[in-house]
Amino acid sequence: MNHPLPPASAAPADPASALRAALAGLLDGLPPRGAAQAVERLIATYRGRTPTDAPVLRDRSDVAAYAAYRMPATFEAMSAALGALADAAPGWRPAGHTDVGGGTGAAVWAAGATWGGQRPVTVLDWAQPALDLGRELAAASPFPAVRAAQWRRSRIGAALTVESSDLVTVSYVLGELTEADRAAVVDAAAAAVTTGAVVITEPGTPEGYARVLAARERLLATGFHVAAPCPHDAPCPIAPGTDWCHFSARVARSSLHRQVKGGSLPYEDEKFSYVAATRFTPRRAPARVLRRPQIRKGQVLLELCEPGGMLRRATVTKRQGPLYKDARNADWGDPWPR
Repeated sequence: MNHPLPPASAAPADPASALRAALAGLLDGLPPRGAAQAVERLIATYRGRTPTDAPVLRDRSDVAAYAAYRMPATFEAMSAALGALADAAPGWRPAGHTDVGGGTGAAVWAAGATWGGQRPVTVLDWAQPALDLGRELAAASPFPAVRAAQWRRSRIGAALTVESSDLVTVSYVLGELTEADRAAVVDAAAAAVTTGAVVITEPGTPEGYARVLAARERLLATGFHVAAPCPHDAPCPIAPGTDWCHFSARVARSSLHRQVKGGSLPYEDEKFSYVAATRFTPRRAPARVLRRPQIRKGQVLLELCEPGGMLRRATVTKRQGPLYKDARNADWGDPWPR
């Protein structure tokens, strides 16, 4: 079930910088204006319908534009989700990794940054141009598992089969599928994992969280345990239609990224929802901070999800000494107490 951690390898101090450098190298010949126009078309296509009949990324220009636009944010969201899994499973590392609908490979880069070392890695996607660009990017990766990854074309839907793997990730994919295909993909991911983990991320919107919640229920029904973000396997305590569970990851923007997105700030915040589930019993956080802490004079207000499926607002005051200091340093999505 658990696999011993290998000796620490020489990972870059800032893995996100390594990804941005790789993207800049491959996208150097793509005019920013052309990239921005391609991004606008792709966004319109994704928002307009559920594209389960053909890949949306048609050629290298499409893929390059979309990689510049989305890959840094997907990497940061997946890094946060996989980091929460690593915290809940100390001493465990995946013996193999399959990324379903992985496109250009943001999730495998995030896994490489989380665990390091070598392992069999397979990226499945139905857009050959995305796989081709992902393979090129992987050659510049500082992570050996990413450089050695296999990139395979596969239809992502009801016909999907996933070979046995210790870690299966499905990132920003379910929203592109019909409801029936979403269920099939989650079931295929669950069936592929007999001792390890499945991690699913979606945009941090009410619709994205609804898809994550449905996936969470299917994983629990097949014997998984929720490792993160929930500190329990109970039903979600958030009443449907009143709120949704999501988190935020800070994304540093390169100059190319700012040009493609038409922004001026050196960063953006990626909102995402996720579930990390394990076949083994995880070491869950005692509670999870569900909103950005509110720091007031002499006190910090924390919105918490607690064991048993309970929501609670905790007030930590200056009189509580070290706990107050921890509360002031706590961030949205952190375990509590830290």
